[in-house]
Amino acid sequence: MLTFIGLGLYDERSITIEGRDALRAADDVFAEFYTSRLLGATVDDLERYHDVDVQVRDRAGVEQDPEAILAAAEAGDAAFLTAGDTMISTTHVDLRLRAEERGIDTRVVHAPTAQSAAAGLTGLQNYRFGKATTLPFDYAHGADGVPSSVTDALDENRDRGLHTLVYLDIKAEREEYMTASTAAEMLATDYEDVLAVVVARAGSPDPLVAADRLSELATREFGDPLHLLVVPGDLHHVERDALSTLADAPEELLDG
Repeated sequence: MLTFIGLGLYDERSITIEGRDALRAADDVFAEFYTSRLLGATVDDLERYHDVDVQVRDRAGVEQDPEAILAAAEAGDAAFLTAGDTMISTTHVDLRLRAEERGIDTRVVHAPTAQSAAAGLTGLQNYRFGKATTLPFDYAHGADGVPSSVTDALDENRDRGLHTLVYLDIKAEREEYMTASTAAEMLATDYEDVLAVVVARAGSPDPLVAADRLSELATREFGDPLHLLVVPGDLHHVERDALSTLADAPEELLDG
């Protein structure tokens, strides 16, 4: 059996009870933290809290040579851990399909993810979100400015009146995390006065939500990672109230 377990958003306690039980019952535990990580816990914290040994795999050890994971799942119960939800944003469908092709049973234990937290913390309605996008560091996509994949998603969603969730680039192996102010500065080139919402440290004891023009958000500091941005589309009156109350959005932007 290969069980994919989401660890949730922040620390060793963010996992669901079902996930905790499956993790502690596993014969072998693997994890990857190259796409994201828990900012409130180290691997040692996970091991101590759950009384397990965690074998951390790099990208090649998951995507190119997962034999150790698959062999453990053939021989007994193996768990595979990721931050957030194991099948949202950080997807490992390929690994699951490889296991199924070898006759290995699989299951998924879900957990909180940035996608659901963005709606919950901002008060924006989840079903009014359109296509999400990821804003990469300049050096990561080999060109200057914001790639068309991001602007296309923003433009298409805004044309349809939908909100856009903008994930910010993470290079976890280098402990490099794009800040919301950096992202806002990059986007303000094309969308200077557009309303945007910063969500910082979702799932932690001190999450932050702040709404303003992108050009204004670019001048502010939002503390420790992880950060993401939401660019709202058309707002329901309850959403306007939520952004005003929960994110201190300027009234003139909400009226627009």
